[in-house]
Amino acid sequence: MSPSKESDELIFFVNGKKVTERNADPEVNLLFYLRKVIRLTGTKYGCGGGDCGACTVMISRYDPISKRISHFSATACLVPICSLHGAAVTTVEGIGSTKTRIHPVQERIAKGHGTQCGFCTPGMVMSIYTLLRNHPEPSTEQIMETLGGNLCRCTGYRPIVESAKSFCPSSTCCQMNGEGKCCLDEEKNEPERKNSVCTKLYEKKEFQPLDPTQELIFPPELMRMAEESQNTVLTFRGERTTWIAPGTLNDLLELKMKHPSAPLVIGNTYLGLHMKFTDVSYPIIISPARILELFVVTNTKQGLTLGAGLSLTQVKNVLSDVVSRLPKEKTQIYCALLKQLKTLAGQQIRNVASLGGHIISRLPTSDLNPILGIGNCILNVASTEGIQQIPLNDHFLAGVPDAILKPEQVLISVFVPRSSKWEFVSAFRQAPRQQNAFATVNAGMKVVFKEDTNTITDLGILYGGIGATVISADKSCRQLIGRCWDEEMLDDAGKMICEEVSLLMAAPGGMEEYRKTLAISFLFMFYLDVLKQLKTRDPHKYPDISQKLLHILEDFPLTMPYGMQSFQDVDFQQPLQDPIGRPIMHQSGIKHATGEAVFCDDMSVLPGELFLAVVTSSKSHAKIISLDASEALASLGVVDVVTARDVPGDNGREEESLYAQDEVICVGQIVCAVAADSYAHAQQAAKKVKIVYQDIEPMIVTVQDALQYESFIGPERKLEQGNVEEAFQCADQILEGEVHLGGQEHFYMETQSVRVVPKGEDKEMDIYVSSQDAAFTQEMVARTLGIPKNRINCHVKRVGGAFGGKASKPGLLASVAAVAAQKTGRPIRFILERRDDMLITGGRHPLLGKYKIGFMNNGKIKAADIQLYINGGCTPDDSELVIEYALLKLENAYKIPNLRVRGRVCKTNLPSNTAFRGFGFPQGAFVTETCMSAVAAKCRLPPEKVRELNMYRTIDRTIHNQEFDPTNLLQCWEACVENSSYYNRKKAVDEFNQQRFWKKRGIAIIPMKFSVGFPKTFYYQAAALVQIYTDGSVLVAHGGVELGQGINTKMIQVASRELKIPMSYIHLDEMSTVTVPNTVTTGASTGADVNGRAVQNACQILMKRLEPIIKQNPSGTWEEWVKEAFVQSISLSATGYFRGYQADMDWEKGEGDIFPYFVFGAACSEVEIDCLTGAHKNIRTDIVMDGSFSINPAVDIGQIEGAFVQGLGLYTLEELKYSPEGVLYTRGPHQYKIASVTDIPEEFHVSLLTPTPNPKAIYSSKGLGEAGTFLGCSVFFAIAAAVAAAREERGLSPIWAINSPATAEVIRMACEDQFTNLVPQTDSKCCKPWSIPVA
Repeated sequence: MSPSKESDELIFFVNGKKVTERNADPEVNLLFYLRKVIRLTGTKYGCGGGDCGACTVMISRYDPISKRISHFSATACLVPICSLHGAAVTTVEGIGSTKTRIHPVQERIAKGHGTQCGFCTPGMVMSIYTLLRNHPEPSTEQIMETLGGNLCRCTGYRPIVESAKSFCPSSTCCQMNGEGKCCLDEEKNEPERKNSVCTKLYEKKEFQPLDPTQELIFPPELMRMAEESQNTVLTFRGERTTWIAPGTLNDLLELKMKHPSAPLVIGNTYLGLHMKFTDVSYPIIISPARILELFVVTNTKQGLTLGAGLSLTQVKNVLSDVVSRLPKEKTQIYCALLKQLKTLAGQQIRNVASLGGHIISRLPTSDLNPILGIGNCILNVASTEGIQQIPLNDHFLAGVPDAILKPEQVLISVFVPRSSKWEFVSAFRQAPRQQNAFATVNAGMKVVFKEDTNTITDLGILYGGIGATVISADKSCRQLIGRCWDEEMLDDAGKMICEEVSLLMAAPGGMEEYRKTLAISFLFMFYLDVLKQLKTRDPHKYPDISQKLLHILEDFPLTMPYGMQSFQDVDFQQPLQDPIGRPIMHQSGIKHATGEAVFCDDMSVLPGELFLAVVTSSKSHAKIISLDASEALASLGVVDVVTARDVPGDNGREEESLYAQDEVICVGQIVCAVAADSYAHAQQAAKKVKIVYQDIEPMIVTVQDALQYESFIGPERKLEQGNVEEAFQCADQILEGEVHLGGQEHFYMETQSVRVVPKGEDKEMDIYVSSQDAAFTQEMVARTLGIPKNRINCHVKRVGGAFGGKASKPGLLASVAAVAAQKTGRPIRFILERRDDMLITGGRHPLLGKYKIGFMNNGKIKAADIQLYINGGCTPDDSELVIEYALLKLENAYKIPNLRVRGRVCKTNLPSNTAFRGFGFPQGAFVTETCMSAVAAKCRLPPEKVRELNMYRTIDRTIHNQEFDPTNLLQCWEACVENSSYYNRKKAVDEFNQQRFWKKRGIAIIPMKFSVGFPKTFYYQAAALVQIYTDGSVLVAHGGVELGQGINTKMIQVASRELKIPMSYIHLDEMSTVTVPNTVTTGASTGADVNGRAVQNACQILMKRLEPIIKQNPSGTWEEWVKEAFVQSISLSATGYFRGYQADMDWEKGEGDIFPYFVFGAACSEVEIDCLTGAHKNIRTDIVMDGSFSINPAVDIGQIEGAFVQGLGLYTLEELKYSPEGVLYTRGPHQYKIASVTDIPEEFHVSLLTPTPNPKAIYSSKGLGEAGTFLGCSVFFAIAAAVAAAREERGLSPIWAINSPATAEVIRMACEDQFTNLVPQTDSKCCKPWSIPVA
């Protein structure tokens, strides 16, 4: 055989164009290459770890053996460019654009309102597009699997799923109209129906059909390359790493002998993360992806031999095919593997992660290894010395030296045997989320019986997620051999395993009691599963199993959500050109879907531009003894290191410093910044900055710590009405308790981003920033640099999600970058990585609520005394406003005649928490709803009756003495009860619960009174600039920021109505402090209200000027009138202004008319819980919202749905975990789980209440951006109802208050049973826990 040739030429294609790179850097990933090298910025950075799907692309390869082209989705952030030799990459730009033609996927996701901020949209588009390339008529199951690896923080997923579903051959539509027709296919409403309710947000028939013949062809050159000889070794040398890709197995083995410590990489899903997040680099990486022997599949009578290079998706397909051809008894292990493969990671990860890599990495949370480990599987390994077979067993998985591969060996394939007749195998897993989440605990279990008996001859149990490796219950299993498969054996087995499987309180991941409980619960499920199969084989030989128990073996299905969205249609007399009240597509929807929408980091790099990386504190509270940046300054590409000494003006505001100077007050505080010629160089150098700290006491992390040390921010706030103490004495019952609600990460898809460009004279600077408040950013930068604000121009084109997290924080980060720009004299780009963003910026305030309620036996609340404590973090930020709002809005929909509410902000050594959608209301009102549920439980009354009894009924005054009319509140409640068929479904829930022991359902309905607005009048002012050009086109600028909430779309609608011209005539440019100065933050659900008034005012001024011309020529065209105005020297530019609503609050008196109006709503949710694992399924949600006259029903319903799903995450999923030292563990989607597509309700219906006038807002509309967040707690209280049903059946006492979020751990441990009782409770005093609650 001729020796292999070496080549350093990397060849691949991107969107049909050939790319050739010599000596490509192995540390450069495809995402960086696309965005920074070839400037295709449609592919977005969202997390850097392959978990969010924002960077999804399609990769195509040609297989010379099968002669087939395969297409698969992948996350570009994990794909090294060196791995792409011979591949064709397709990005969102490659499938369609506004310059050529848009693809049907892009069209449908945009016109179907599946885009809000648009940052996740290209990834969504590419996932769906790749699915269609493989399956032009996909099934609903394929769609759900496909979208499982993509996250969205804005839309709530429903419209995205609906857009994808439009490609299904026979859509499983909602069929809610009683006629078996999809609500999307109904005919247009007839003109004579003046007050008709519309359920169609877009015209499905306008969609262009999918035409597979129009797709990009696979480059023939790549086919020829694949057919050519493999006798080439590709070698690419980077700054720190060399990538070697051999073409033959012999070359691979020789390389591994020569470089035994070099890791092998195919999918890079493990090593890539390890290198990125632990800052590990390898001198040499070997890629065996071109070795054909690693992809061979052999199927014999003994079993399957799977090539180690096969992707998990390929393994899944092979197993599915084999299972369909063999008797069930021979496929036990294959079926167990298939079960885990359905939910293991996201589709993009499964497409590239290799079977061999998954096995060799021996992750403690591996879903496949426990099954393979109990299945008598064999690893076929090779080296230059020959072939060897290694058992894949518990010793291998535990990393026992004699049982693992030698450094020079390579895993070639895995033999997975068929099952024998009396062998039973099952797999189990429980994760924080159904899809795309590492398992909290998983298990592979196998039992073999003596023929025709239930006597155990072999038993194997392996657990993942319990220890540092996959662990075996080998001792227990050996003791159980010879026993019969009966309840006595089960009881003994549970005790044995509980004793054998040890887990320390300080074990990484925490949840030690829950994890041990899961281990025993899985054993019980295995027992039932095997018993069921034995019973099937011989119905008379084995005891009957109660149907109440068997339901536990049914997993929650990955069902496709559906629903109806209803709203009031516009009056039939309204001109067709008038867009107000119509469901108009998002102004940037198409550009979002094509990747052409430009976000901050998408802007081209300027000559001399530097990249900034920050060094943050590793201590919660410490003195800075020394800072040594000499090694960083000497590093490659570094231009400068910036510290507090370089700040020419103010180093921050109040207690919040830009750069820490002498002391750090939280982990994540910025100490200094490194400016370098690339982000990689800046990041590498930042790790070389040496800081010596000296701890300072006390270190305050939790609310309880703050109470102990009396550490607070601002004074106590208090509101009171009636005579609380006297009312308590008159009450039949008094209940006291407390409730804890965790914090929440904003998780905007676009991380904090800023570009600072010095203009070269007069100290002027352009700031391009992703911010809700450009004027505040301008002010902070000006103060930091010590120059007037008129030298700083802030630009905001669009923001990739914000939710309050980009109100104050961008000002601080822009100032950090501005100091670096001034010091270096060069443009600075400062983009936070997800991990740093989550560490530095804070989120929603965790809350401790203490309550005392006095009530009558009929559920009527007479008095309540409530204290709220929020964890504000280390600086004030907006925390004082948040606690004020929590108190002002705490009463929610209820009239409590004698009510005292008090609140404090706790000052702790955590990053300062900040504004978040709902701004205190989701926390404060949650405490009130907890009280309502507790009273209902104590009185043994239905919760909805207690809520109804205590609801406002007539025109009344709030606790802060503001008058309001609850008519629409009551209408929302009644409509929600009716729309949801609440009472019928509650009966059905009760029947369900009577028939099942281990699964329970719960249903809850929650009312809402949400106060819209800011605390001061000046916050409501707004300005706009409207300019008409002589060709008739119109340019609009206003003070609001497009965050994804559709404000720009609404402003164009307003201008269209007022100017009486088509929307196509109007363009809306970026928000800039030059065009509209002195703006206020876009938030508090008022953006469209106040800026709409300003745009309306400007347009009315212009129309007043044009009025004489129009009167002179009434039959003229718009263009003719405009030209004539110019000829007559009439100004065609106008500034509009809205002074704002009157809003004042007197805290001394405890009263004020602070809010312009209220938004009312109600939500009914039904859930099903698994009492053995704590998992839950959101079955259905019905929302009714009072939106008055909606300017754009599509936008408003999208805001309601998105806010609800974000609230669902707050109350049931999202859990921030801190160490006792105040270190945030959950710093990315890998650890922190927001809702994914499988977490939203299976049925999801949203109705806008029949409109009633709202004279305070433009066109009688209402701001709906925040209110829906709180309604997510309807899911929480449905879960609580299900838990209560389980506890009641078990004879347990009620739990008056369940802490939020109601995670699987909380649910499982609340459903106490014989298995939880087996697990001894840990004593937190004897051992420091891994994590602690901070409220």
